[in-house]
Amino acid sequence: MPASFAHLRFDGVSVSFGTHRVLTNVSFAVPTQGVTGIIGENGCGKSTLLRLAAGLMPVDAGTITAIGPGGTRPRIGFLPQTPQIVPHETIEQTLESAIAYLRSITRTIEQAATLLAHSDSATERTEAAEAYAAALEQAERLNVWDIDARVDAMLDGLGLSHLPRHRPTSHLSGGQLSRLALACVLLSSPDILLLDEPTNHLDDAATDYLQDMVSHWQGPVLIVSHDRSFLDTVATNLVDLDPRPLPHRQDDAIEYNGITRFSGTYSDYLQVQRDERRRWAQQYRDEQAELRRLKDAVRDSHSVGHGHEIPRTESRAARKFYADRNAKVVSRRVTNARSRLATLQQQQVSKPPRELRFAGFTAATGIGNSAATGGLGEIDGNDAVLAASNVSVSQRLSTVSLAIEVRDRWLITGANGVGKSTLLQVLAGELPPTSGRVTRLDGVRVGLLTQETRLPSPPTTQQWERPSASQKNLVRWTACRAYEQAVGIDRAAEVPLSTFGLLAARDEARVVTELSVGQQRRLALAILLANPPEVLLLDEPTNHLSLRLVTELEQAIPDYPGAIVVASHDRWLRNTWQGKRLHLAG
Repeated sequence: MPASFAHLRFDGVSVSFGTHRVLTNVSFAVPTQGVTGIIGENGCGKSTLLRLAAGLMPVDAGTITAIGPGGTRPRIGFLPQTPQIVPHETIEQTLESAIAYLRSITRTIEQAATLLAHSDSATERTEAAEAYAAALEQAERLNVWDIDARVDAMLDGLGLSHLPRHRPTSHLSGGQLSRLALACVLLSSPDILLLDEPTNHLDDAATDYLQDMVSHWQGPVLIVSHDRSFLDTVATNLVDLDPRPLPHRQDDAIEYNGITRFSGTYSDYLQVQRDERRRWAQQYRDEQAELRRLKDAVRDSHSVGHGHEIPRTESRAARKFYADRNAKVVSRRVTNARSRLATLQQQQVSKPPRELRFAGFTAATGIGNSAATGGLGEIDGNDAVLAASNVSVSQRLSTVSLAIEVRDRWLITGANGVGKSTLLQVLAGELPPTSGRVTRLDGVRVGLLTQETRLPSPPTTQQWERPSASQKNLVRWTACRAYEQAVGIDRAAEVPLSTFGLLAARDEARVVTELSVGQQRRLALAILLANPPEVLLLDEPTNHLSLRLVTELEQAIPDYPGAIVVASHDRWLRNTWQGKRLHLAG
């Protein structure tokens, strides 16, 4: 390993939250060069893995080894899914905090140079020379000389250059805060780079800029991302945290040790994964058939060899000869069958687990009375069910018009800050327009999945619709209880949370705050679909969700009997979109 690069390795790492096991015996080394993409279902431990690597939480078992260049203590840059920015600072102060270490290197060089020039002490000059040489090596490696120009380029690349740097961070939008946090992590030039969903809130230009940055990063890079195009472009290898314990793999590129690892693009991995699943299922079917055959053979062994009747005229010796011979054959066959059966039972391939699959946007339609389902699909004609006429919102959305018909599929695109989320809020009736008007056909309901997940808070017992004994003694605010409170007791009984295939049964009983960001977003989507509206508005629906669910969501869009409007920066989704488009130019 070159001395100029950092090193990151996981050995037998296991972590649990209470009784819930998140990571089990995870072992792999992150390449010193290239980008490692971390993928897997929501809740499988992707964000936890990054937090462990960042030193923000301890492991229950195993070790994590992080070494900086030349064996030094590494500087680790970590971008969490929900970045925390100091609210009372300005943009300028936040940036200066991020590059403080780089600034300190320059000061060290200047101070050492001063001592070398003016000190009369040989000892001081020797120490100064050593400090100067070490700081100079760091300065060259981290390229501190042009840090101010790099700050300007970073803000421009991430679409933040138009913001005045004296603006308090408390006055920034959620997307601007996320991009500022990303800029700070990259500008700090860490030895090891950990990014959790870095393309959230990035438009095409900013994503291109980030792709170029991480592709040329000097040191280990771990990225958790739902962005398929981004992964396809930057990831040189993938680590899938969903365990697939197939004992006999046929693809040399994949190894199993608490994880599945693949050297190649995400698109290639999808195909390998499908092939692997088919092989696993076929091997399981073949072995189960063989087990049944062997069990039958052992059970019926007492009759083997006794179907041949020796003629009465045979001598007693002949009858004994045939009986002994048949007994030996039977004994050998039974022994072989039992041995093979024991071996198979001990080493048999486990049954492929049932995969969590999204049941579709229409999973709750037709359940219960018509009022509960809103009569989806019963609206006829080509009249707009929802329309925005020349609407604008001061400093957030330029004038735009949009007419949505019964089964329309609209994709709203545009750069960061042009007002995609604002337009959806206006259409949903959550934000009044500064000018223009929104009209809605009588009886049409509009549902909005917001970009930032919103879930109901634990109520007091007086707030329950009809408090039960368990609710009166509320201790755990679980996903199921949050769902019941949001959709109503009767509707939750008609359409259980399990209807949608969004959360595993074990996760439905978990406390909401213990769910991952992606699982909380799945819960919010289930709440929205329990009473499916005539117009469904989805703001960045692919954010925080697993790659598999993102694909299933896209495949389900054509089947929805109502209208769907999606605001998205996801390139993969945009490249495959079959419906109408509205581009907001700002």
